[in-house]
Amino acid sequence: MQLILKRQHATMKRLVNPLRVSRFIRMYDDDAAKKGIKLSIGSDFQKYLSITRATPTKGPTYPNFRPDRSPIESGDGFWMVGLDENNKVAALQAVRLYNLPCSNFANHLQSLKAFYADPTMHAHPDDSCTCLAPSAKKMTGKVAYHGDAWVRGDYRGKGMPKIMAGMAFGVSFAMWAPDFVCGLVARWLLDKGVVAQYGYLHREPGGSILRLVNEDIVDDDWLIWLTGEELRGRVDRCDRGELA
Repeated sequence: MQLILKRQHATMKRLVNPLRVSRFIRMYDDDAAKKGIKLSIGSDFQKYLSITRATPTKGPTYPNFRPDRSPIESGDGFWMVGLDENNKVAALQAVRLYNLPCSNFANHLQSLKAFYADPTMHAHPDDSCTCLAPSAKKMTGKVAYHGDAWVRGDYRGKGMPKIMAGMAFGVSFAMWAPDFVCGLVARWLLDKGVVAQYGYLHREPGGSILRLVNEDIVDDDWLIWLTGEELRGRVDRCDRGELA
């Protein structure tokens, strides 16, 4: 009986409270609206790619979020776009779920499966990824990957990274209640304080030492992350003071 009760208690802890999640998401959506930004969400990554390619100053979208290299099944990913008062794109980001019950995020990166659905078909022979961040090896189960973040120049320094990350956290939690939510970021984003706005509690160097020849990508990114319980705690608190 005690074992059954423990299992029931664990199940209850994992349940998502829809009212708290809706309040959490609404908090960030309202703050975006105050800045003249209308946020919307989508799941068609072909459409997302067409938006990113048509957006000036936005760099190329990595193959993680490109349907021609790494298709995302329905329910396993979403993207967000923020439009200004003239209906022009001012902010973008994408999130996808990696289901890793028998692997971990470090192995997923190093196998190149994080970037290509079939590395044997799409990867160049000289492509490589090394993950030295120790915590990446502990990231198993449902790992929500947050990436492709971009904010237009005239909206930088106005709190948009915090808003976009908050929306990513809320929607990820509502859809998946993941075991981890993480990202890979360049050191200069840490040095400039941009990553601090995202609200991730942990960071480690050596998250992804990456070379993708055909994509003309060479990176040495840090790993940033929250655990599932830390994400749940943020949503449950729904502290409006965070946006002050």
